Amino acid sequence: MLDFLQADTIDLLIDGKRVRGFRSPDTPALWIRDHSDILRGGKYIEPDVQSAVTCFADTQAPNGRIFDYVTTFPEKKPCERENWEKWVRVPVEADVEYRFVKAAYLAWQATGDAAWLGDVLPACRRALGYLHTHPWRWDASNSLVKRPYTIDTWDFDYTAGRAPWLNFQVTDDTFWGLMHGDNSGFYEAAVLLARLYRAVSNEEEAGHWAEVARGVQERANALLFNGRFYTHFYKLTPVTIAGVEEAEQLSLSNPMAINRGLATHAIAVAILREYRQRRQATGAVAEWFSITPPFPDGIFGDEKLVGGAYVNGGIMPLVGGELARAAFEHGFERYGVDILHQYRRMIAERGETYLWYFPDGTPSTVETSTSPEATPTDGWGSSAMLYAFVEGLCGIVDEGHSFQKVRCAPRWAAAGEEEAEVRVGYAASGAGFGYRYRHDEAARRIRLALEAGQAHVALHLLMPEESAATSVTWQGESVPFAHETVETSRYVAVNGDVSGSVDVEVRYA
Repeated sequence: MLDFLQADTIDLLIDGKRVRGFRSPDTPALWIRDHSDILRGGKYIEPDVQSAVTCFADTQAPNGRIFDYVTTFPEKKPCERENWEKWVRVPVEADVEYRFVKAAYLAWQATGDAAWLGDVLPACRRALGYLHTHPWRWDASNSLVKRPYTIDTWDFDYTAGRAPWLNFQVTDDTFWGLMHGDNSGFYEAAVLLARLYRAVSNEEEAGHWAEVARGVQERANALLFNGRFYTHFYKLTPVTIAGVEEAEQLSLSNPMAINRGLATHAIAVAILREYRQRRQATGAVAEWFSITPPFPDGIFGDEKLVGGAYVNGGIMPLVGGELARAAFEHGFERYGVDILHQYRRMIAERGETYLWYFPDGTPSTVETSTSPEATPTDGWGSSAMLYAFVEGLCGIVDEGHSFQKVRCAPRWAAAGEEEAEVRVGYAASGAGFGYRYRHDEAARRIRLALEAGQAHVALHLLMPEESAATSVTWQGESVPFAHETVETSRYVAVNGDVSGSVDVEVRYA
């Protein structure tokens, strides 16, 4: 997975400054969307996590709008040959600003750079302010983020045949509605912005954005969750599309809503169960659908957008990674392990990973795509799987910056592993965290050696099935602990400080 990510970097010269970030393999451009998502895995290997965020902040519009992407390379070869500096914003998009804030947060997390944070925080605030107020982005009647009728988070909308090809423009005839992914993304960005303001001791702004997040969560969950999953598109403009079961459409931002924190535990469980059920019912190679059931062939204006292709029902490792991360966190640990094993088999066969596959497992090709996403180093999917592996199975979550506050939840019991050695670190700062895990089933004992420069650690250790901790020692001394249950999974929880190395022993019965 790291090899894939290393192949998905791009360097540009903008105003005489080197700008580096993560890109989609299908275009010679730096999209803040791709960079933000891939950075969840790329932050471990890339020393420059700031220049892309700074570049997009420097070109922000006065009203807070952020560009989608920048490039200095010809994009549409062979008809385009000009190596202009080209900045683009797709008007129907409502996800750019919250992804920009997420990218800024991840860059701060990997560096702990307070001075840099102070420089970009105003841009982050303006970006969310734009989403929160602009008539193209905010539905005042429901106080939620809105967008034109796209397939989930993608960048072309339904026009009922009024456009000759894919449409990216807002018009007087636009079909408006609420897409759950925009609201989970806005919610997460508001939560992260509140954290960033707390980091600079601005409690007034922190409190404001925490309250904004709380309101969005309450309203979105009440309106958009249908009891099984989040409704794909809650219509504000009446429109009927013949030939599709819109009420049954399960779209890719559902597991994202879990990982972004919008979904409550109960909602998360319902969504995970829905995906497992569809895994059995569809017969597809995986349940990682961009959307299912798909829309009728070609109705968005491109004949290649048939059912089962690309965002119209293709199988995306991006969705699988998000599902696995959500499964680990909400008591479906073995499901998460199964997804990681399946992806491991997929990439081991050829050393390749694609943005999407047909439901029968056939990889996408240039000929079957609306753009050439057929290059075999998909950063979206591989970074999502790495995210699930590191934070889900290995269980290392940085809850601040530089691994100074860590939630450590090793879940090796779900994978049947008796020994593991894990270390992760940020290339930008050198900060890291790791542990050695040893499970001695005969002695009914699990030993952990935690390693960090200086960290407060909240340890949440998954116990073997049908067991419960009887004692915990921290550096040889008995310490208080708590039992936690997530669905049917049992954890033991204990907090402590780590400076250098600390040995923890958990005995169970």
